[in-house]
Amino acid sequence: MSLTVEETTARNTELINEVLKAYPDKTAKRRAKHLTTQEEGKSDCNVKSNIKSIPGVMTIRGCAYAGSKGVVWGPIKDMIHISHGPVGCGQYSWGSRRNYYIGKTGIDSFVTMQFTSDFQEKDIVFGGDKKLEKIVDEIQELFPLNKGISVQSECPIGLIGDDIEAVSKKKSKQYEGHTIVPVRCEGFRGVSQSLGHHVANDAIKEWVLDKMDPDKNQFVATPYDVAIIGDYNIGGDAWSSRILLEEIGLRVIAQWSGDGTLAEMENTPKAKLNVLHCYRSMNYISRHMEEKFGIPWVEYNFFGPSQIEASLREIASHFDDKIKEGAERVIAKYKALTDAVIAKYRPRLEGKTVMLFVGGLRPRHVIDAYGDLGMKVVGTGYEFGHNDDYQRTTHYVEDGTLIYDDVTSYEFEKFVEKIEPDLVGSGIKEKYVFQKMGVPFRQMHSWDYSGPYHGYDGFAIFARDMDMAINSPVWGMAKAPWKA
Repeated sequence: MSLTVEETTARNTELINEVLKAYPDKTAKRRAKHLTTQEEGKSDCNVKSNIKSIPGVMTIRGCAYAGSKGVVWGPIKDMIHISHGPVGCGQYSWGSRRNYYIGKTGIDSFVTMQFTSDFQEKDIVFGGDKKLEKIVDEIQELFPLNKGISVQSECPIGLIGDDIEAVSKKKSKQYEGHTIVPVRCEGFRGVSQSLGHHVANDAIKEWVLDKMDPDKNQFVATPYDVAIIGDYNIGGDAWSSRILLEEIGLRVIAQWSGDGTLAEMENTPKAKLNVLHCYRSMNYISRHMEEKFGIPWVEYNFFGPSQIEASLREIASHFDDKIKEGAERVIAKYKALTDAVIAKYRPRLEGKTVMLFVGGLRPRHVIDAYGDLGMKVVGTGYEFGHNDDYQRTTHYVEDGTLIYDDVTSYEFEKFVEKIEPDLVGSGIKEKYVFQKMGVPFRQMHSWDYSGPYHGYDGFAIFARDMDMAINSPVWGMAKAPWKA
């Protein structure tokens, strides 16, 4: 029997209090600010966010380097991204994001390759600037078709004070203006990978857009030119988004970072509208282009038919009747497909409950996609969300929903144990914990090696995957420890 809003709120409040009892008083007081239930009238879900994690609580966050190299810069396919520092950071982030791209790896595309300066003790003692210069020389010799280089700083670079900006300027001049971008994304900066996004955006602004030759990459503009910003093409998502935008009559002149190129980044200031997928990681550069170039931007959500329809209409509202009519035509075109998907999977998923804990935009954007299948999200939270992320979440979640910011491993396990959702959607670090607990799980950072989930075709894949996870017969052969 489903609980009323009042009963759900009371249960979740009691659960939060129970979890907090495990902490020392000071820690409990700090963590209490990050755990709550959604209430009507709370403009930001009433949680504190973007605050330094408490040492020892097993946060699931990443670092600034991860936000820059792993998210923003890494998917730019025709640039080489140097992990500047010890080998571990580059190794850990090597090809883990499933950023699909088209190109010949090692020739004109380099996303799945790892380039590292492999810092040793002598580099820490004597500095690594000369080593960085040598690496740039080797890259230019071995990979002459690269369009640019980014230098992704790891922690030691900032600690020893290496001047990567001077090296970048020197080598760019040596190679006739070749784009070389220093990115100060040392892992110790900020409280999470979120600052890495911001630093990466600033590097794009200062070392790409502000240095751009206006006569470069000339093309004939149209009134319907748009740029896709902040879609990282996980499992092909950006391609699905692009298809829909082009079908309604728009011309996509740039998409980044997923399957993106340096030239597309440079082309973006010529767009009539920037359509923004991941607000958290790319709102900074979108605001900059609005201020400097006068390009408006709009967020979109292509998860599930309800949000796809709303987003297509919102995007179309920035253009003339041709595009508005195109949006309605495309919505009508895919209605039979979405109706068939819902007819097939909703009876199998109706009433199933989900708990989410992801980064970026997914803690809110996928909620209505589950709703389209008759599922209900009963708990959600962000790894590295800010106040404005939670403000954007309030209209997605129902009153009584459990909200948890930067949830600790202990908290998340206890929440799942008590609430007993039918599905957990989170990251790779949590996947096997919950599966061993006997709880169906989907990896919602990189789609568990599936996807795309964007667009109408992606919704069919999304529905199949959720059904496959929840209704797999394996769960009848395993019991959660508390049910054994």
